[in-house]
Amino acid sequence: MNSIWLVITALAAFAVSYRLYGAFLAAKVAVIDDRRITPAHRLRDGVDYHPTKRLVLFGHHFAAIAGPGPLIGPVLASQWGYAPGFAWIVIGACVAGGVHDFVTLVASVRQDGLSLPKLARNNLGAVSGVTAAIATLFIVVAVLSSVAMVVVNALSESSWGMFTILVTIPAALLTGWWMYKFRPGHIGEASVVGVSIVMAGVILGKPFADSIFGEYLKFDKDTLKLILPTYAAIASILPVWVLMCPRDYLSSYMKIGVVVLLALGIVCVQPDLKMPATTPFLSGGPVVSGSVWPFVCIVIMCGALSGFHALIASGTTPKMINKESDMRPIGYGAMILEGFVALMALIAACALEPGDYFAVNVAQDTEVQRAKYAQVQQEQAARGWPLVQKDLPTIEKEVDESLVNRTGGAVTLAIGMAQVFSDLPLMATLKAYWYHFVIMFEALFILTLLETGTRVARFVFQETLAQMRPEFTIGHKPKWGLNALMSVLVCGLWGGLLYLGNLDVLWRMLGIANQLLATIALVVGTTYLLKHTAKRTYALCTGIPLVFVVATVFTAGVLSIGMWWDAAATMTGSEAFMARLAAVLAAIMLTLTAIILVDAVRKWYGILVSEPQAAVRPAPVQATEP
Repeated sequence: MNSIWLVITALAAFAVSYRLYGAFLAAKVAVIDDRRITPAHRLRDGVDYHPTKRLVLFGHHFAAIAGPGPLIGPVLASQWGYAPGFAWIVIGACVAGGVHDFVTLVASVRQDGLSLPKLARNNLGAVSGVTAAIATLFIVVAVLSSVAMVVVNALSESSWGMFTILVTIPAALLTGWWMYKFRPGHIGEASVVGVSIVMAGVILGKPFADSIFGEYLKFDKDTLKLILPTYAAIASILPVWVLMCPRDYLSSYMKIGVVVLLALGIVCVQPDLKMPATTPFLSGGPVVSGSVWPFVCIVIMCGALSGFHALIASGTTPKMINKESDMRPIGYGAMILEGFVALMALIAACALEPGDYFAVNVAQDTEVQRAKYAQVQQEQAARGWPLVQKDLPTIEKEVDESLVNRTGGAVTLAIGMAQVFSDLPLMATLKAYWYHFVIMFEALFILTLLETGTRVARFVFQETLAQMRPEFTIGHKPKWGLNALMSVLVCGLWGGLLYLGNLDVLWRMLGIANQLLATIALVVGTTYLLKHTAKRTYALCTGIPLVFVVATVFTAGVLSIGMWWDAAATMTGSEAFMARLAAVLAAIMLTLTAIILVDAVRKWYGILVSEPQAAVRPAPVQATEP
C-alpha cells in the first residue's frame, strides 16, 4: 500500500476534529473566557509561575508531551502491521487524547495550576487525593526510567550523537538569556541563534567523532545510566526560563520541522509500506510479546492517549498560561499535532523491509534472546514470510553505525526517516547526516521529558508536604533547598530502575503506568465536568474514553503481571529481580487506580443525586499580557 493514503486520511480527520470538536470543547464545555486571571499572573514567582507567550508555551508544551511516545511507540507497534497502529492513533488522538489533555489543562488553570493529585483531592476528596499522589509518583518513576532507556540504547558508544546533544545545552541557555534578559520579547532573534547552534552541532558532529577527541564522548550504557539522572536533577532545579522552556522551544522547532520535512518527503517519494496491514504476530511477537489488543493501546501512548500529558497539563504548562484562549491550541491542538508525529513514525518504520525491522528491534544480547530470534526467523520462513536482512548491511555502511540489536525504536525511526530523506533529489549522499540528525532530535525530546517529568514529580512531592507544612506551598517565592532535595530524590528513584532494568520490561511497565495515569486524569476530568459545566452530559466527553481505557489497561496489566511472574521463574540474578519488581509495581498501581475509580463512582453518585447544577460565574478582568 502507498503511504500517501494514510497521510491524507489522517490529516483530514485531525483538521475536522480540531475545527469542530476542539471548538465545541472550548466554547461549550469549558466556556473559555480571556477575562479570567490565570495563575501565571496571580501567583507569579519567576521560577515556576511565569506568564509565557502562546507560541513559546506551545513549543514547551508540545516538546514536553511529545517525548519518545509518538516516535517510539508506533515503531514498536509496527510488528502487528500498520493498520492497528493507524486506527488507534487517529481515533485515539481525536476523541480521547485531545479531550484528556484539554480538560486536564482547563481544570488545573481554573484551580491555581495545581498538579493532578491535588486536583483529585479538590474534586474527589482526601482518599483519592492521597491515593493519586502515591500512584502518580509510582507512575512517574516508571515512565522516566523507561524513556531514559531509549536514550541509553540510542546514544551508547556514539560520540557523534553525544556531541550533538551536548551542543543543545549552551544553545538553550543562550536562547533563554536572549529571550528573557538580553532582548526580552525578541523571540525571532533568539530562535535564529538557538536553531543555528543546534544545526551546527549536527554538522560538526562527524568531524568531532572522527577526531582524536571523539573517544572522550563514547560512553557505554552503564555510564549513560548515571549521567542522565544527574542531568535531569540539575535541569529540574533551575528556573523554567533558564534551560527547560527555551530548550523545549528549540526542540519543538526541530520536531515540527523534521515532521514537516518527513511529510513532504513521503508526499514526494510516496514510499510503499513493506510491512503488511496485519502480520502473523497479532497474538504476540518478538518485539512485543502481547496480543494486538490491548497492547497496541499500551505500546502507542503519546500519539493517541497518554497519562503523562496530564502531568504536563497540570504541572508546568498551567503555571505559564497567559490567557485562557491559549488553552485550546496548547491543550487540544498540541495533541492533534502529536498524533500526526506518531503517524509519520509509523510510516517510516513500516516502509522498511520486515527482516531489517526485526533485526534492529529484537533483542539479541544473550544466548536465550539470540535463540528466540532464530526461532522466529525459522517459524516465519515456514509460513512464507522470511525475516531475513535485505538492506540493513548497506545502510550500516552508509550511516557509519552498527544498527543490529538497537532496540527501543529510536534507531528504527532514524533509519526509516533517513531512507525517505535520502530518496529526495540531491540527498542520497547525506544519509549519515540525516540519520544522526534524527537520533539527535529524538534524544532531545526524551531529555525534555526527563527534565519536565522530574520537575512535575517535585511539584507532587511539594504539594503533598504542603498539606502538612503550609510554608512548602509552591508559588510567590522559590524554595531552593526543598526544590533541590525533591529533585535529587526523584532522580535517584527512576535512575535506580533505569540501572537495573531492560527495555522489554521497562517499556511495557511504562505503557501500563502511563495509561493508568490517563485513567486517573480522566476520572478527575469527568468529576470536574460534572461539577462545573452547564450540562452534566458534557461529562461524557471524558467519561466514554474513560470506560475504554479502564478496560484496556486493566486487561493489559493483569496479563503482564502473569507474564513477568512466570518469566522470573526461568531467570536468575538482576533479571529475575527486575521481572518480579515490575509485577509488584504494576499490581500496586492497578490497586491504587482501582481505589480512585471506586471513590469516583461514589462521588459521581452524590453529585448526580444531591448537588445542584453548576452556575456559570462571571470572570474577573485579565491581567496585562507580558
